[in-house]
Amino acid sequence: MNQIPAWTTAEGAERARAAFRDAFDAEPAGVWAAPGRVNLIGEHTDYNGGLCLPIALAHRTYVALSPVDDAQIALTSRQEDGVWTAAVDEVGPGSVDGWPGYAAGVSWALAQDGRALGGYRAAVDSCVPYGAGLSSSAALESAFAVAFDDVFDLGLGADDDARASLVAACIRAENEVAGANTGGMDQSAALLSHDGTALLLDMRDGSRTHIPFDLAADGLALLVIDTRAPHQLVDGQYGQRRATCEAAAQRLGVPTLREIAPDRLEDALHDLDGVTLPDGTDVDADVVRRRVRHVVTEIARVEEFVGLLRDGRVREVGPVMDASHVSLRDDYEVTVPELDVAVETARAAGAYGARMTGGGFGGSAIALVEADAVDAVSAAVSAAFAERGWTEPGFLAATGDGAAARVETEE
Repeated sequence: MNQIPAWTTAEGAERARAAFRDAFDAEPAGVWAAPGRVNLIGEHTDYNGGLCLPIALAHRTYVALSPVDDAQIALTSRQEDGVWTAAVDEVGPGSVDGWPGYAAGVSWALAQDGRALGGYRAAVDSCVPYGAGLSSSAALESAFAVAFDDVFDLGLGADDDARASLVAACIRAENEVAGANTGGMDQSAALLSHDGTALLLDMRDGSRTHIPFDLAADGLALLVIDTRAPHQLVDGQYGQRRATCEAAAQRLGVPTLREIAPDRLEDALHDLDGVTLPDGTDVDADVVRRRVRHVVTEIARVEEFVGLLRDGRVREVGPVMDASHVSLRDDYEVTVPELDVAVETARAAGAYGARMTGGGFGGSAIALVEADAVDAVSAAVSAAFAERGWTEPGFLAATGDGAAARVETEE
């Protein structure tokens, strides 16, 4: 089985420092790290004003960074080739291709908010699986955000309320510079998570609640299955889902689909017909209704899931996870065969529940299992993939870890 280990803090920090030394022949001012995330429940609800429940991973992106005297940016990554350079004032929407947009886009967004930033150089290394739907992009943005906060003395990292400005800058970087029209769940998870909790986010009013999440105490584990099916959010499918939901909300006369109560769903669906998106695409009425049904029922599933956690009935969340995956497969149509097989196989091998996690169109699935069943469930999924001639999946265990922060080489 292909286990995906998380680096220790010391290992990750030293790897980033070494990358910085190799690229710039100097020592960085420091190293900062931010986690990837797994969303327990609440998919495609964030940009609809809904609820979601992510946890931070132990797997992190590490950034070694120093400010420089001139207004120049130089970036390098162990996951990419070469050194990318630009003047600070050259960065903006439409000006940066590829991964540097997620990094330099954060400094651009902070500057747009009136923050004083200068030039900098940075080196990146990461153990967050790339393309796995575990939010490697938000981990990258958030590690840069806390680095900028420290080296430019922005005063935004003191507590969760202050960090909301960093979250907003990361969202702008992803939406406007990198060109991925995502919501805000991923950045919130990377910057606001606490150890041993899941982060309940209400995207309508911005409130957040830390829900105790300690599976080990119950003899359970959350198995993450990286299907190795490529996960991309910039090919138009994600944006089309979002645009469809926004057009449906406008047709229904509400700010977001969050305003549609579950007991009013059927009436709302009856009132919906096809919509035309801003790019001129016509969306069939049946498709619009299925997209809306997923969002409204998924928000209700988050509430049910949280209620079960609070009552200590953790094993009973399995059917809620299962229902979420079915909705994402049939109504929102964002799964792929690898995700469906991973979920179905994990359930057949004894998981209490399983679902895709993240934006879909590839990426990862999660399964709630007994701690002593992790190997058996992993082996079953690996065998199912091998039977189909697919790339071997990767596996990691997820717990509720802490948020982005400065780290040291020595533990």
